[in-house]
Amino acid sequence: MILVKRSLYLLLLIFTLSVGNANLNGLYSGEAIHEDHLLNNSNTSYISNKPGPAQEVYERRLALVKQTPGLSAFWDFVKREDGPQGSGKFIAHTSPGDTSRYMLEPHNISLDFWKDGDVATMDDFPLLGRGPFGQGVLFRRPRTQNDLPVLMVSREMMHDSPLDVKGPGSSVSMVVWLIHQEGSHAIAGLWHEGTDTPPTGIQAEVLERGRRQYGMFAGMVANSGASSAHISENGLPSFGDIYARHLAVTPEKMKRIPLDASDDILDAGWSVVGFVFDNENNTLTAYLDGVATDWWIDNPADNRFFHPNANAWRQTKLAKIPGLQPGEDPDYPVDQYYSPPEDSPLQEEFISESTDERVVLRTYEFTKVGTVQRRDENGQFIDTDTFDLVSLKVNPYYFNHDIYEPTTLEEGGPFTIGRVIHSNRHPTLTAYFGGVAVYNHALSADQMNILAQIGRSDPYVIELADINSNAPK
Repeated sequence: MILVKRSLYLLLLIFTLSVGNANLNGLYSGEAIHEDHLLNNSNTSYISNKPGPAQEVYERRLALVKQTPGLSAFWDFVKREDGPQGSGKFIAHTSPGDTSRYMLEPHNISLDFWKDGDVATMDDFPLLGRGPFGQGVLFRRPRTQNDLPVLMVSREMMHDSPLDVKGPGSSVSMVVWLIHQEGSHAIAGLWHEGTDTPPTGIQAEVLERGRRQYGMFAGMVANSGASSAHISENGLPSFGDIYARHLAVTPEKMKRIPLDASDDILDAGWSVVGFVFDNENNTLTAYLDGVATDWWIDNPADNRFFHPNANAWRQTKLAKIPGLQPGEDPDYPVDQYYSPPEDSPLQEEFISESTDERVVLRTYEFTKVGTVQRRDENGQFIDTDTFDLVSLKVNPYYFNHDIYEPTTLEEGGPFTIGRVIHSNRHPTLTAYFGGVAVYNHALSADQMNILAQIGRSDPYVIELADINSNAPK
C-alpha cells in the first residue's frame, strides 16, 4: 500500500491534473503540503509546471517552495527590497508569522578579512533576467585575488532565527537551483571555515576560528562537480585534520555548462542540488536533481578526502582494545572518534579461508569491515584484532551529533551564498543561482524530489520582465 501511495504521489507531480484555478492560500488549514492532501486533492494545479502566463507559473512554483514544511528562508532573487523590477538588495520569502527578511548584503571577503580590495556592490553580481523562478544571479571566477564578492546575511540579522538551525534535535534541509559552470567549492550555507587555518598564500589580517554549522558544496575533491553537504558539531575541523570532513556526496555530477554557452544551452542547464540532515536518524544525505543515490567509497584510508574519517574509525576501534595497539594514537581526541553502528551485520561473506585462518567481510549500514578470524583451542573461528575499513558509505553519511550551536553573536558566522569565508583567496565556483531554500526540518525523499522538478520536469523559463511588480510577498 505504501508503494502504491508513493507511486501515486510521484504521478501527481509529473502528470498533474491542472483543472481549475486553485487558491493556494486557502487549500489547507495548516502551512505544510502533506502527502494526504496531494492524494486527496488531485484536481488542483498547484504542483503543476504546465506552461501558462509567467505570473501564474511563478506563483505556483513559489507556493510549492513556501508550503513545504519547515521553511526558514527562500531567496528566489526575484523578491527585492524595492520590488522584482528594482535594483535593491535581495530578500527572502519566509513562513507565515516570520517577519525576518534575511537581506543579502554584498560583501568582499578579501576586503573584510585581508583589508585588500574594493567595496562589493550589487553590480558585482550580473543578472540573467530569467530562470526557474524568474532570475539568475551569476557568481563568477574572481577577476583578481582581492575580488571575492559574496551575498551575505549577517549574524546580527539571523542569530537565533529559524535560519540559524543548530543545537539538540535540530534537522536542516537545503535546495539550490543553479547552472554549474566551473569550480567545486561552496554553494551556500552557514559555513564560516575560519581564517586562522594555515593558508596557501597571504594570511588574512582578521583571524577568526571556524564557525561552521551546515553548508552546500559542489563536491570539492570528494567528487568535483557533484552535490555535497557539510555538517559540523563543533564549528571546527574534524578528525585532527585542518578542514571539516563530515560530508555526504553524490556519485553523479551536475551538468557542466560552458562559460560561453548560448541562451538555449543556459536555459537547459539548470541543476538542483540539495541535502537533508535528519537528526533523529543520524544521517546526512546529498541529493542531485531530486535523487539521493547511495555511494560507498572503497579503501577510504587511501582516499584524498575521506582518509581522516577512516583514521578516526580505526582509532575508535583500537582504543577499545586493552593496551596500546600498533597504529594507535594515544593522544587522539576522544570527541573526534567516528563509530557508525556495527552491532549486527546486514551481510556477511568469507573472502578467503585456509586451515586455521579466514577473512570475513561484514557489511553494516554505513561501513564494510574486513576482519581476520583464527581458530581457537576448540577449533572455532573467532575474530582477531586485525581488521580494516574496506568501504565507507558517504551517501547517506552517518553523523550522530547535533549541529554546532553558537550561543552568542561572536561564536556564530553569517549565512553566505556563492562563497564561504575561508583562509585562502582562491576561485571557488562559477554558477548562476536561481533559488536557495533552507528548511529547519528533515524533508522526505518525496519532498526533495518534488522541489527538484521545479523548472526541470517542464523546463518553462520565467522571464523577470513578465513578473508583476506586485508579486507575492
